[in-house]
Amino acid sequence: QVQLVESGGGLVQPGGSLRLSCTASGFTFSSYTMGWYRQAPGKERELVASITRNAYSTDYADSVKGRFTISRDNAKNTVYLQMNSLKPEDTAIYYCNRPSVIKDSPWGQGTQVTVSS
Repeated sequence: QVQLVESGGGLVQPGGSLRLSCTASGFTFSSYTMGWYRQAPGKERELVASITRNAYSTDYADSVKGRFTISRDNAKNTVYLQMNSLKPEDTAIYYCNRPSVIKDSPWGQGTQVTVSS
């Protein structure tokens, strides 16, 4: 079955960096655009970055553009999110998933990112 396992979160000071990883199984990873989502307390889950199947194209939410970089390694079935210049408003649980099948795809446990001094 489909499994998504996120890791790499933690507590970081404003201005700091983190690199998140998400390893997928149960589907043909290289056939899907992958996305990173986040959900902050009291807010809806939002898509913050996506990357096409062969990494030819990436897209970012305005709130993270220029600070976050999404990448993938199809040989490892893994998608990454490099987060720099972190702000307190980036605090959230971060998840990966497939935007094209989001209504039917299960979610992983996510990884908590807390930006605080």
